[in-house]
Amino acid sequence: MNEIKALNWMIRFVPVFAVILTASCNQNSRSIYAGETLAKKYCQSCHAFPDPSLLDVKSWETGVLPNMGPRLGIFAFKGKRYPSLRYDRYVPRSYYPSKPLINPDQWQDILNYYQAKAPDNLPPQKRQLPIKNDLKLFTASAPPVQHPNPTTCFIHIDTVSFPHTLLQSDIFTENVTRFDRHLNRIDSVHSSGPVLDIDFSSHQMILCNVGILNPTNGKFGRLERVIKSSANKMQPDSSFLIDTLQRPVQVMAADLNMDGKTDYLVCEFGYLTGSLSWYENMGNNKYSRKVLRDVPGAIKAYLTDYNHDGLPDLVVLFAQGEEGIFLFKNRGHGEFDNTEVLRFPPAYGSSYFEMDDFNHDGFPDILYTCGDNADFSTVLKPYHGLYIFLNDGHWHFTQRYFFPINGCYKAIARDFDNDGDLDIAAISFFADYARQPEEGFVYLENTGQFNYAPHSMSETQKGRWLTMDAGDLDGDGKPDIVLGNFSVAPGFIRSAVNWKQGPPFLFLKNTGK
Repeated sequence: MNEIKALNWMIRFVPVFAVILTASCNQNSRSIYAGETLAKKYCQSCHAFPDPSLLDVKSWETGVLPNMGPRLGIFAFKGKRYPSLRYDRYVPRSYYPSKPLINPDQWQDILNYYQAKAPDNLPPQKRQLPIKNDLKLFTASAPPVQHPNPTTCFIHIDTVSFPHTLLQSDIFTENVTRFDRHLNRIDSVHSSGPVLDIDFSSHQMILCNVGILNPTNGKFGRLERVIKSSANKMQPDSSFLIDTLQRPVQVMAADLNMDGKTDYLVCEFGYLTGSLSWYENMGNNKYSRKVLRDVPGAIKAYLTDYNHDGLPDLVVLFAQGEEGIFLFKNRGHGEFDNTEVLRFPPAYGSSYFEMDDFNHDGFPDILYTCGDNADFSTVLKPYHGLYIFLNDGHWHFTQRYFFPINGCYKAIARDFDNDGDLDIAAISFFADYARQPEEGFVYLENTGQFNYAPHSMSETQKGRWLTMDAGDLDGDGKPDIVLGNFSVAPGFIRSAVNWKQGPPFLFLKNTGK
């Protein structure tokens, strides 16, 4: 009897449950579809569309989306306050919307879309060839005098101002120190902040002082000049100064308006705000600021004449928000038009690029790295690494090669082994140190037809390399490599090596023929 009652209950109510379940599924599907439409409309207005597959669901839920909400005027949702800098005195009041751009239901739709479509975990990186610790082309050596807790933020082999010497900057000492080819200290100059770049000429060096290395919207950076003294020493020159720069990371001297005077291009990386700007030389150490692109993230620029009209053009990587490589065409008199030639999703963490001719067709190709992993999603990403994009001769670029390296930070292409083709040296600042410490430094030997054999060496696993340079340090005509150790690591980085006991920099002497 009880079984018959249960059966009758199921016959009467199961269809009702089915209708409710179907309605719920349809409603959820509509919400997800609406969320996708809204994300493509609002997120894509500032940068490339962030596909849910780029990050795991936890990174979207706890990192990216709570930080993106305030950009749409949503500073709190369902009792949870979102992080923002709207009360930061260095952030313009117009940065955040004065009122929400979408209503709470629409924001929920966006959340539902990413929660439904994002994977639980990102797939691991896949390499056709493993990185072997068998590199014999270089021998490694460190300076004889070392200090604990190295924080090298700039390293460079000087071939112009003081040829065959090495310059290093440290964020704690705020000194720029010069070493000879035997890694002995020669002299140093003090800056008022960490130096991240130097523009070299035969008679002077222009120091790019970032001001404050950690993210800030304040304008504490400056350009400072160092001249060569009669005793062949570095000597500060207080007659030159360009200040109130927003976290500048590169400076480049160039006559951009072709008036015969040296101007300065500055990549003001900034944080929430920043710009690519140039300073027109007005004479008598006076400069007038001109903004080329009023957005943050300018990190690396090159001077070129892409259309051979005699005017200096610019190619610039932006690595914040709208990540991409832009061509700035010089129209004359210091006026530029810009075109985006490559675009990357904001999750990529663009870090560096070079212009090299990989296929020997006379057109500059692009070597690009991505691997900045200190923002809102600190998981390992399968798309981090180095890429080669080929130029079709009309400044249209297509990807030809990719080598995965977790947290890749910089790559340099040179013919290191002197066989007529370009090899690649790469470093990672956010490598998978616990399982793949060889990712910290990778040498890709060019074996032809865009095939590269990956090598490393155990000596390079004693530091955490933030910066790298290549050049002939010892004067034997072969390109050497230097690596700068920034030993401070955030809590999510794990390693069996204590980088704080490592060298401030490592010299990889090229021993090839």
